[in-house]
Amino acid sequence: MGAARSGGHHVVMSSSTKKQGPAQGVLDSVVGHHLACARVTTHVTFLKHFGQPYDLRPVEYSMLMLLAANAQLTPKQLAQSLALSAPNLTILLDRMQVRGLLQRVRSEVDRRSQHVMLTEAGRTLTDEIATKTPAMEAELDGCLSRAERALLIELLDKIARHRPA
Repeated sequence: MGAARSGGHHVVMSSSTKKQGPAQGVLDSVVGHHLACARVTTHVTFLKHFGQPYDLRPVEYSMLMLLAANAQLTPKQLAQSLALSAPNLTILLDRMQVRGLLQRVRSEVDRRSQHVMLTEAGRTLTDEIATKTPAMEAELDGCLSRAERALLIELLDKIARHRPA
């Protein structure tokens, strides 16, 4: 990013300011706009690698990867990690359970609570897609250095964890 002086004002030149196309105006400094634009690129890449071949949506992929990284999670833990409301999580769990990828099991310690775990089919699928994830991520290698990639992940995580008052 570069900086320029314009009419006595300090203007930050973002990478989008330098590209050809219509002026972005206030959008140049709107984080949500840049996230939405970046999501278009990453979503197309996701669809190519996992959406079409495995009939997975990004939230389903994330849920499977979370369950693969943790032997079992409660629905509340999943909802928090995926930033989903309880009703939306229930719909997602139902859909993944119908596909035979996960199961809900009553806790041995507290019969009122349940744990979500991968089925054998879910483990097989997560093992397969985990091996293919680096190929999807490699498609972004041309636009970010390793340091930029690490910084971007850190910054996006910071934004995701921010809870406005």
